[in-house]
Amino acid sequence: MATRTVISVLGTDRTGIVARLATTLAEHGANLDDISQTIMNGIFTMTMMVTLNEDVSPFNEVQSALAEDAKELGVQVTMQRADVFRMM
Repeated sequence: MATRTVISVLGTDRTGIVARLATTLAEHGANLDDISQTIMNGIFTMTMMVTLNEDVSPFNEVQSALAEDAKELGVQVTMQRADVFRMM
């Protein structure tokens, strides 16, 4: 089952944030559909639209893996189903 998700990242800029999170997503069979990132006064911000293949890795499993990455990278990562935004 394909699930569209929105992933937001916020934290102090440092080398390897995009590479680490993209690698984790790839390892879980996710497809990175779109990405927007910027650095504002030393603060890294990124939003990604990602399609998960929940037959490969369920939402909660990917969310947990990204939370581990966030802790090691010192950033905040938020992952939500895209449907949540459509219902607002």
